[in-house]
Amino acid sequence: MNAPTVALDASDGLSPYRRFTREEWAHLRADAPLTLKAEDLERLQSLNDPISVEEVVAIYLPLSRLLSLYVAATQGLFKATQRFLMAEREPKVPYIIGLAGSVAVGKSTTARILAALLARWPNTPKVDLVTTDGFLFPNAELAAGGLMERKGFPESYDTAALLRFLHDVKAGQRRVTAPLYSHLVYDRVPGEERAVESPDILIVEGLNVLQPARLPRDGTAIPFVSDFFDFSIYLDGHEDDLHRWYVTRFMRLRQTAFRDPRSYFRKYAEVPEAEALEIADRLWGTINLPNLRENILPTRQRASLILTKGASHRIESVALRRL
Repeated sequence: MNAPTVALDASDGLSPYRRFTREEWAHLRADAPLTLKAEDLERLQSLNDPISVEEVVAIYLPLSRLLSLYVAATQGLFKATQRFLMAEREPKVPYIIGLAGSVAVGKSTTARILAALLARWPNTPKVDLVTTDGFLFPNAELAAGGLMERKGFPESYDTAALLRFLHDVKAGQRRVTAPLYSHLVYDRVPGEERAVESPDILIVEGLNVLQPARLPRDGTAIPFVSDFFDFSIYLDGHEDDLHRWYVTRFMRLRQTAFRDPRSYFRKYAEVPEAEALEIADRLWGTINLPNLRENILPTRQRASLILTKGASHRIESVALRRL
């Protein structure tokens, strides 16, 4: 039985969102040029997350136009604040976009498409992208704490390290590093990092990036990851579709990445198909679905923008938070 769906638009008219149909949103592209080709999309999309040129034109071009306007306005506000503080030599502060949503909803493809489009706007030539996977505790630590079956839940992340990373990026430090994660070995790569060097825009993609911390009763300042975001996106989908997409991806990975001898999931490539389907259903039902219901979906209403997918991965509606 599915969890109840929370309506985006309150019946009493108090919703903080303005909703758009796909067609209404597509009209907001205005004259924004399409700068990606079909071969670019093939390179940027993830496994089992189809995306078409028409989808980019209808959804992502208007979104990139909106974000370009928001970034320009924020850059102007930053300069005004510098003048007020008489601190003309303050370092550039990147515009940070958070992207949240369930496993298998297509966050990685959305993040890469947005990054590619935003980098083509003249005021944001340098766009970088990080995922919060690198801030998962190493498997050895998760195993020692009995958390391997909770990987992806909030407690499996080194939130303090993620907050330090975002703080340093937002403080304008020229070079900030994040741990490197390998999906092949399903773990951090020891001693390896990736550097973020003064981007105009940084996209931060992850399951729980919009989740607030528990507020202490004494009023102590407890930062949230989302405190460092200038804009946030929640990529939404129905539970049944998410389940189906997850299982389909799992079965396709059995024929591809899982067959690599280095793969953490190598054992799943060898089991019979019927057993593999049972395993995928079990992983969804015992790990990914509880995480969605307990931790991810409740953060949807904290997003600046909600993109809702239909059964075919096609985005059917857009909800934009009112300013």
